[in-house]
Amino acid sequence: MNWIVKLYKRLFSFIIMNPKTLITTLLKSAGVEVNGNQDWDIIVKNERLYKRILRDGNLGLGESYMDGWWGCKRIDLLFDKILRGRLERKVRGLHSLSLALKAILFNLQNKEKAKEVGKKHYDVGNDLYKLMLDKYMMYSCAYWKTAKTLDQAQEDKLRLICEKLKLKKDERVLDIGCGWGGFARYAAQKYKVKVVGITISEEQAKLAKELCKGLDVEIRLQDYRLLNEKFDKIVSIGMFEHVGVKNYKDYFKVVSECLNDQGLFLLHTIGRNTSVHYNDPWFHKYIFPNAVLPSAKQIAKTTEGVFILEDWHSFGVDYHKTALEWMKKITKNWDKLKSKYDDRFYRMWEYYLMSCAGTFKARRNQLWQIVFSKFGVYKGYESVK
Repeated sequence: MNWIVKLYKRLFSFIIMNPKTLITTLLKSAGVEVNGNQDWDIIVKNERLYKRILRDGNLGLGESYMDGWWGCKRIDLLFDKILRGRLERKVRGLHSLSLALKAILFNLQNKEKAKEVGKKHYDVGNDLYKLMLDKYMMYSCAYWKTAKTLDQAQEDKLRLICEKLKLKKDERVLDIGCGWGGFARYAAQKYKVKVVGITISEEQAKLAKELCKGLDVEIRLQDYRLLNEKFDKIVSIGMFEHVGVKNYKDYFKVVSECLNDQGLFLLHTIGRNTSVHYNDPWFHKYIFPNAVLPSAKQIAKTTEGVFILEDWHSFGVDYHKTALEWMKKITKNWDKLKSKYDDRFYRMWEYYLMSCAGTFKARRNQLWQIVFSKFGVYKGYESVK
Protein backbone atom coordinates (compact mmCIF):
# COMPACT_ATOMS: atom_id res chain seq x y z
CA MET A 1 0.00 0.00 0.00
CA ASN A 2 2.96 2.37 0.59
CA TRP A 3 3.69 2.72 -3.10
CA ILE A 4 0.06 3.61 -3.79
CA VAL A 5 0.30 6.46 -1.26
CA LYS A 6 3.55 7.61 -2.92
CA LEU A 7 1.84 7.48 -6.32
CA TYR A 8 -0.96 9.76 -5.13
CA LYS A 9 1.61 12.18 -3.66
CA ARG A 10 3.35 12.31 -7.02
CA LEU A 11 0.05 12.91 -8.78
CA PHE A 12 -0.61 15.82 -6.43
CA SER A 13 2.82 17.30 -7.18
CA PHE A 14 2.05 16.96 -10.90
CA ILE A 15 -1.11 19.03 -10.46
CA ILE A 16 0.55 21.93 -8.67
CA MET A 17 3.73 22.03 -10.81
CA ASN A 18 3.97 22.92 -14.49
CA PRO A 19 4.44 19.60 -16.38
CA LYS A 20 7.18 20.97 -18.63
CA THR A 21 9.11 22.37 -15.69
CA LEU A 22 8.77 19.11 -13.75
CA ILE A 23 9.89 16.81 -16.57
CA THR A 24 12.70 19.12 -17.62
CA THR A 25 13.94 19.34 -14.02
CA LEU A 26 13.80 15.56 -13.56
CA LEU A 27 15.68 14.92 -16.80
CA LYS A 28 18.30 17.51 -15.93
CA SER A 29 18.90 15.80 -12.58
CA ALA A 30 19.88 12.69 -14.56
CA GLY A 31 22.15 14.61 -16.93
CA VAL A 32 19.65 14.83 -19.80
CA GLU A 33 18.87 18.18 -21.44
CA VAL A 34 15.71 18.91 -23.40
CA ASN A 35 16.77 20.02 -26.90
CA GLY A 36 20.42 19.61 -25.92
CA ASN A 37 23.42 18.62 -28.06
CA GLN A 38 24.44 15.31 -26.48
CA ASP A 39 23.52 11.99 -28.09
CA TRP A 40 21.30 11.09 -25.11
CA ASP A 41 19.38 14.40 -25.02
CA ILE A 42 15.69 14.54 -25.94
CA ILE A 43 14.57 16.72 -28.85
CA VAL A 44 10.95 17.72 -28.21
CA LYS A 45 8.75 18.13 -31.29
CA ASN A 46 5.36 18.36 -29.57
CA GLU A 47 4.88 20.32 -26.34
CA ARG A 48 2.04 17.99 -25.27
CA LEU A 49 4.74 15.41 -24.54
CA TYR A 50 5.22 16.54 -20.93
CA LYS A 51 1.61 16.02 -19.88
CA ARG A 52 1.52 12.68 -21.66
CA ILE A 53 4.58 11.41 -19.80
CA LEU A 54 3.15 12.52 -16.45
CA ARG A 55 -0.16 10.86 -17.17
CA ASP A 56 1.04 7.60 -18.72
CA GLY A 57 4.65 7.08 -17.56
CA ASN A 58 6.70 4.84 -19.88
CA LEU A 59 3.60 3.94 -21.90
CA GLY A 60 3.25 7.60 -22.79
CA LEU A 61 6.98 8.01 -23.39
CA GLY A 62 7.05 5.07 -25.80
CA GLU A 63 3.83 5.91 -27.61
CA SER A 64 4.83 9.54 -28.04
CA TYR A 65 8.11 8.40 -29.62
CA MET A 66 6.15 6.17 -32.00
CA ASP A 67 3.99 9.22 -32.83
CA GLY A 68 7.04 11.35 -33.57
CA TRP A 69 6.59 13.73 -30.63
CA TRP A 70 10.26 13.52 -29.64
CA GLY A 71 13.57 12.27 -30.92
CA CYS A 72 16.93 11.12 -29.58
CA LYS A 73 20.14 10.02 -31.32
CA ARG A 74 20.89 7.28 -28.78
CA ILE A 75 17.85 6.00 -26.88
CA ASP A 76 20.04 3.39 -25.18
CA LEU A 77 22.17 6.13 -23.60
CA LEU A 78 19.04 8.08 -22.66
CA PHE A 79 17.63 5.08 -20.79
CA ASP A 80 20.98 4.47 -19.15
CA LYS A 81 20.78 8.01 -17.75
CA ILE A 82 17.10 7.73 -16.78
CA LEU A 83 17.54 4.41 -14.98
CA ARG A 84 20.76 5.36 -13.22
CA GLY A 85 18.96 8.51 -12.07
CA ARG A 86 16.00 6.36 -10.91
CA LEU A 87 13.56 8.68 -12.70
CA GLU A 88 11.11 5.87 -13.47
CA ARG A 89 10.28 5.75 -9.75
CA LYS A 90 9.19 9.38 -9.89
CA VAL A 91 7.03 9.14 -13.04
CA ARG A 92 5.25 5.81 -13.02
CA GLY A 93 1.72 6.38 -14.34
CA LEU A 94 -1.46 4.55 -13.35
CA HIS A 95 -0.96 1.81 -15.98
CA SER A 96 1.68 0.12 -13.82
CA LEU A 97 -0.81 -0.12 -10.96
CA SER A 98 -3.43 -1.63 -13.29
CA LEU A 99 -0.98 -4.28 -14.58
CA ALA A 100 0.20 -5.08 -11.05
CA LEU A 101 -3.37 -5.73 -9.89
CA LYS A 102 -4.12 -7.92 -12.93
CA ALA A 103 -0.95 -9.95 -12.34
CA ILE A 104 -1.88 -10.50 -8.69
CA LEU A 105 -5.50 -11.46 -9.43
CA PHE A 106 -5.10 -13.47 -12.64
CA ASN A 107 -2.73 -15.95 -14.27
CA LEU A 108 -1.70 -13.92 -17.32
CA GLN A 109 0.42 -16.77 -18.70
CA ASN A 110 -2.04 -19.67 -18.63
CA LYS A 111 -2.29 -21.96 -21.68
CA GLU A 112 -4.55 -19.60 -23.61
CA LYS A 113 -2.89 -16.33 -22.59
CA ALA A 114 0.56 -17.79 -23.37
CA LYS A 115 -0.37 -17.94 -27.08
CA GLU A 116 -0.81 -14.17 -27.28
CA VAL A 117 2.91 -13.39 -27.36
CA GLY A 118 3.39 -15.89 -30.19
CA LYS A 119 0.80 -14.17 -32.35
CA LYS A 120 1.70 -10.60 -31.34
CA HIS A 121 5.49 -10.75 -31.45
CA TYR A 122 7.04 -13.93 -32.80
CA ASP A 123 4.60 -14.24 -35.71
CA VAL A 124 5.13 -10.61 -36.78
CA GLY A 125 7.14 -11.76 -39.81
CA ASN A 126 9.99 -14.18 -40.50
CA ASP A 127 11.30 -11.73 -43.11
CA LEU A 128 11.95 -9.18 -40.34
CA TYR A 129 13.78 -11.64 -38.11
CA LYS A 130 15.86 -13.08 -40.97
CA LEU A 131 17.26 -9.63 -41.72
CA MET A 132 17.71 -8.67 -38.07
CA LEU A 133 19.31 -11.78 -36.58
CA ASP A 134 22.44 -13.87 -37.17
CA LYS A 135 22.87 -16.92 -39.39
CA TYR A 136 21.40 -19.22 -36.71
CA MET A 137 18.53 -16.77 -36.05
CA MET A 138 19.16 -16.64 -32.31
CA TYR A 139 16.80 -14.11 -30.71
CA SER A 140 18.59 -13.96 -27.35
CA CYS A 141 21.74 -12.44 -25.87
CA ALA A 142 24.96 -13.22 -27.73
CA TYR A 143 28.28 -13.93 -26.00
CA TRP A 144 30.87 -11.24 -26.80
CA LYS A 145 33.83 -12.47 -24.74
CA THR A 146 36.12 -12.76 -27.80
CA ALA A 147 33.74 -12.31 -30.74
CA LYS A 148 33.95 -9.39 -33.18
CA THR A 149 30.74 -10.01 -35.17
CA LEU A 150 27.14 -10.90 -34.29
CA ASP A 151 27.38 -14.22 -36.15
CA GLN A 152 30.47 -15.21 -34.17
CA ALA A 153 29.04 -14.00 -30.85
CA GLN A 154 25.88 -16.07 -31.31
CA GLU A 155 27.83 -19.14 -32.39
CA ASP A 156 30.07 -18.70 -29.34
CA LYS A 157 26.93 -18.56 -27.19
CA LEU A 158 25.64 -21.80 -28.71
CA ARG A 159 28.97 -23.54 -28.17
CA LEU A 160 29.04 -22.26 -24.57
CA ILE A 161 25.59 -23.74 -23.91
CA CYS A 162 26.50 -27.09 -25.44
CA GLU A 163 29.69 -27.27 -23.38
CA LYS A 164 27.84 -26.36 -20.19
CA LEU A 165 25.33 -29.13 -20.91
CA LYS A 166 28.21 -31.59 -21.53
CA LEU A 167 26.46 -32.85 -24.67
CA LYS A 168 27.39 -36.31 -25.92
CA LYS A 169 26.65 -38.01 -29.22
CA ASP A 170 23.16 -39.55 -29.55
CA GLU A 171 21.83 -37.89 -26.38
CA ARG A 172 18.19 -36.81 -26.51
CA VAL A 173 17.86 -33.05 -25.89
CA LEU A 174 14.77 -30.91 -25.29
CA ASP A 175 14.74 -27.22 -26.29
CA ILE A 176 11.86 -25.41 -24.57
CA GLY A 177 11.05 -22.32 -26.63
CA CYS A 178 13.16 -23.32 -29.62
CA GLY A 179 12.55 -20.19 -31.71
CA TRP A 180 13.62 -20.74 -35.32
CA GLY A 181 15.57 -23.87 -34.39
CA GLY A 182 19.01 -22.26 -34.09
CA PHE A 183 20.17 -24.23 -31.06
CA ALA A 184 18.63 -27.45 -32.39
CA ARG A 185 20.40 -27.03 -35.73
CA TYR A 186 23.76 -26.20 -34.14
CA ALA A 187 23.64 -28.99 -31.54
CA ALA A 188 22.52 -31.63 -34.05
CA GLN A 189 25.23 -30.62 -36.54
CA LYS A 190 28.15 -30.09 -34.18
CA TYR A 191 27.42 -32.52 -31.32
CA LYS A 192 25.38 -35.20 -33.15
CA VAL A 193 22.55 -35.15 -30.61
CA LYS A 194 18.83 -35.70 -31.18
CA VAL A 195 16.80 -32.57 -30.47
CA VAL A 196 13.12 -31.96 -29.83
CA GLY A 197 12.25 -28.27 -30.01
CA ILE A 198 8.93 -26.78 -28.93
CA THR A 199 7.46 -23.33 -29.60
CA ILE A 200 4.06 -21.64 -29.38
CA SER A 201 4.72 -19.55 -32.51
CA GLU A 202 3.32 -20.96 -35.75
CA GLU A 203 5.69 -18.90 -37.89
CA GLN A 204 8.71 -19.99 -35.87
CA ALA A 205 7.72 -23.65 -36.09
CA LYS A 206 7.21 -23.44 -39.85
CA LEU A 207 10.61 -21.88 -40.57
CA ALA A 208 12.43 -23.98 -37.96
CA LYS A 209 11.25 -27.17 -39.67
CA GLU A 210 12.65 -25.89 -42.98
CA LEU A 211 15.99 -24.84 -41.50
CA CYS A 212 16.45 -28.13 -39.62
CA LYS A 213 15.50 -30.38 -42.54
CA GLY A 214 17.76 -33.41 -42.85
CA LEU A 215 18.94 -33.21 -39.24
CA ASP A 216 17.93 -35.35 -36.25
CA VAL A 217 15.59 -32.57 -35.11
CA GLU A 218 11.86 -32.59 -34.38
CA ILE A 219 10.08 -29.23 -34.14
CA ARG A 220 6.69 -29.11 -32.44
CA LEU A 221 4.03 -26.46 -31.97
CA GLN A 222 3.46 -27.25 -28.29
CA ASP A 223 3.04 -25.69 -24.84
CA TYR A 224 5.62 -26.85 -22.29
CA ARG A 225 2.83 -27.95 -19.94
CA LEU A 226 1.92 -30.77 -22.35
CA LEU A 227 5.36 -32.42 -22.18
CA ASN A 228 5.49 -35.94 -20.74
CA GLU A 229 8.64 -37.77 -21.88
CA LYS A 230 12.28 -38.21 -20.88
CA PHE A 231 15.40 -36.38 -22.10
CA ASP A 232 19.12 -36.57 -21.28
CA LYS A 233 19.54 -32.78 -21.36
CA ILE A 234 17.11 -29.85 -21.39
CA VAL A 235 17.71 -26.25 -22.42
CA SER A 236 15.53 -23.15 -22.45
CA ILE A 237 16.94 -20.05 -24.16
CA GLY A 238 15.03 -16.78 -23.81
CA MET A 239 11.65 -18.38 -23.12
CA PHE A 240 11.40 -18.25 -19.32
CA GLU A 241 10.51 -14.54 -19.52
CA HIS A 242 7.09 -15.65 -20.82
CA VAL A 243 6.33 -18.23 -18.10
CA GLY A 244 5.01 -15.89 -15.39
CA VAL A 245 5.51 -15.96 -11.62
CA LYS A 246 2.34 -17.95 -10.97
CA ASN A 247 3.66 -20.74 -13.21
CA TYR A 248 7.30 -20.99 -12.12
CA LYS A 249 6.75 -23.97 -9.83
CA ASP A 250 4.78 -25.86 -12.49
CA TYR A 251 7.40 -25.03 -15.12
CA PHE A 252 10.29 -26.40 -13.06
CA LYS A 253 8.21 -29.43 -12.09
CA VAL A 254 7.64 -30.25 -15.78
CA VAL A 255 11.36 -29.85 -16.51
CA SER A 256 12.29 -32.08 -13.60
CA GLU A 257 9.85 -34.79 -14.61
CA CYS A 258 11.18 -34.75 -18.19
CA LEU A 259 14.86 -34.80 -17.20
CA ASN A 260 16.70 -38.07 -16.67
CA ASP A 261 18.13 -38.48 -13.17
CA GLN A 262 21.72 -37.87 -14.32
CA GLY A 263 20.80 -35.11 -16.75
CA LEU A 264 21.48 -31.36 -16.81
CA PHE A 265 19.13 -28.44 -17.38
CA LEU A 266 20.37 -25.04 -18.59
CA LEU A 267 18.17 -21.97 -18.19
CA HIS A 268 19.16 -18.92 -20.25
CA THR A 269 17.01 -15.96 -19.21
CA ILE A 270 16.88 -12.20 -18.77
CA GLY A 271 16.58 -11.32 -15.10
CA ARG A 272 15.64 -8.39 -12.89
CA ASN A 273 17.38 -7.12 -9.77
CA THR A 274 14.07 -7.00 -7.90
CA SER A 275 10.99 -9.24 -7.79
CA VAL A 276 7.85 -8.13 -9.64
CA HIS A 277 4.74 -9.84 -11.00
CA TYR A 278 4.05 -7.65 -14.01
CA ASN A 279 5.56 -6.20 -17.18
CA ASP A 280 6.29 -2.62 -18.20
CA PRO A 281 3.02 -1.17 -19.67
CA TRP A 282 4.52 -0.18 -23.03
CA PHE A 283 6.22 -3.55 -23.52
CA HIS A 284 3.04 -5.35 -22.45
CA LYS A 285 0.96 -3.47 -25.03
CA TYR A 286 3.32 -3.46 -28.01
CA ILE A 287 6.04 -6.10 -27.69
CA PHE A 288 5.70 -8.89 -25.10
CA PRO A 289 2.14 -9.22 -23.78
CA ASN A 290 1.93 -10.90 -20.36
CA ALA A 291 5.71 -11.28 -20.05
CA VAL A 292 7.55 -10.75 -16.77
CA LEU A 293 11.25 -10.89 -15.94
CA PRO A 294 12.26 -13.16 -13.06
CA SER A 295 14.48 -12.18 -10.15
CA ALA A 296 17.24 -14.36 -8.70
CA LYS A 297 15.13 -14.74 -5.57
CA GLN A 298 12.11 -16.01 -7.52
CA ILE A 299 14.19 -18.55 -9.44
CA ALA A 300 15.99 -19.78 -6.31
CA LYS A 301 12.75 -20.05 -4.33
CA THR A 302 10.84 -22.04 -6.97
CA THR A 303 13.71 -24.43 -7.73
CA GLU A 304 14.35 -25.22 -4.06
CA GLY A 305 13.70 -28.90 -3.43
CA VAL A 306 13.38 -29.54 -7.19
CA PHE A 307 16.90 -28.94 -8.52
CA ILE A 308 20.44 -28.52 -7.28
CA LEU A 309 22.10 -25.36 -8.53
CA GLU A 310 25.39 -26.23 -10.24
CA ASP A 311 26.41 -22.98 -11.95
CA TRP A 312 25.18 -19.36 -12.32
CA HIS A 313 26.80 -17.22 -15.04
CA SER A 314 25.88 -13.53 -15.44
CA PHE A 315 26.81 -11.55 -18.56
CA GLY A 316 24.03 -8.98 -19.00
CA VAL A 317 26.34 -6.28 -20.37
CA ASP A 318 26.62 -8.41 -23.53
CA TYR A 319 22.93 -7.78 -24.22
CA HIS A 320 23.58 -4.06 -24.71
CA LYS A 321 25.87 -4.82 -27.64
CA THR A 322 23.57 -7.54 -28.98
CA ALA A 323 20.54 -5.22 -29.13
CA LEU A 324 22.62 -2.49 -30.81
CA GLU A 325 23.71 -4.98 -33.48
CA TRP A 326 20.09 -6.00 -34.11
CA MET A 327 19.09 -2.36 -34.55
CA LYS A 328 21.98 -1.75 -36.95
CA LYS A 329 20.79 -4.64 -39.10
CA ILE A 330 17.19 -3.39 -39.08
CA THR A 331 18.34 0.08 -40.17
CA LYS A 332 20.64 -1.34 -42.85
CA ASN A 333 17.88 -3.54 -44.29
CA TRP A 334 14.94 -1.16 -43.85
CA ASP A 335 14.57 -0.58 -47.62
CA LYS A 336 13.80 -4.31 -47.95
CA LEU A 337 11.18 -4.16 -45.17
CA LYS A 338 9.41 -0.80 -45.47
CA SER A 339 6.88 -2.00 -48.05
CA LYS A 340 5.42 -4.27 -45.35
CA TYR A 341 6.20 -2.34 -42.15
CA ASP A 342 5.41 1.38 -41.84
CA ASP A 343 7.44 4.16 -40.22
CA ARG A 344 5.49 3.89 -36.95
CA PHE A 345 6.50 0.23 -36.74
CA TYR A 346 10.13 1.21 -37.32
CA ARG A 347 9.97 3.74 -34.48
CA MET A 348 8.26 1.19 -32.24
CA TRP A 349 11.00 -1.38 -33.00
CA GLU A 350 13.73 1.20 -32.50
CA TYR A 351 12.29 2.24 -29.14
CA TYR A 352 12.01 -1.43 -28.15
CA LEU A 353 15.56 -2.47 -29.04
CA MET A 354 17.33 0.69 -27.95
CA SER A 355 15.49 1.11 -24.65
CA CYS A 356 16.18 -2.56 -23.88
CA ALA A 357 19.85 -1.98 -24.66
CA GLY A 358 19.79 0.89 -22.17
CA THR A 359 18.36 -1.28 -19.38
CA PHE A 360 21.31 -3.66 -19.71
CA LYS A 361 23.87 -0.86 -19.94
CA ALA A 362 22.42 0.59 -16.72
CA ARG A 363 22.61 -2.91 -15.15
CA ARG A 364 18.89 -2.73 -14.35
CA ASN A 365 18.34 -5.98 -16.26
CA GLN A 366 20.68 -8.98 -16.28
CA LEU A 367 21.31 -12.05 -18.41
CA TRP A 368 21.79 -15.36 -16.64
CA GLN A 369 22.76 -18.85 -17.72
CA ILE A 370 21.97 -21.22 -14.86
CA VAL A 371 22.82 -24.92 -14.83
CA PHE A 372 20.78 -27.32 -12.67
CA SER A 373 20.96 -31.03 -11.91
CA LYS A 374 18.38 -33.19 -10.15
CA PHE A 375 20.59 -34.81 -7.51
CA GLY A 376 23.96 -33.12 -7.87
CA VAL A 377 26.74 -33.94 -10.34
CA TYR A 378 28.91 -36.74 -8.92
CA LYS A 379 32.36 -35.32 -8.05
CA GLY A 380 31.11 -31.84 -8.89
CA TYR A 381 30.20 -29.74 -11.92
CA GLU A 382 33.00 -28.12 -13.91
CA SER A 383 32.00 -24.58 -14.81
CA VAL A 384 32.56 -23.31 -18.36
CA LYS A 385 32.95 -19.65 -19.29
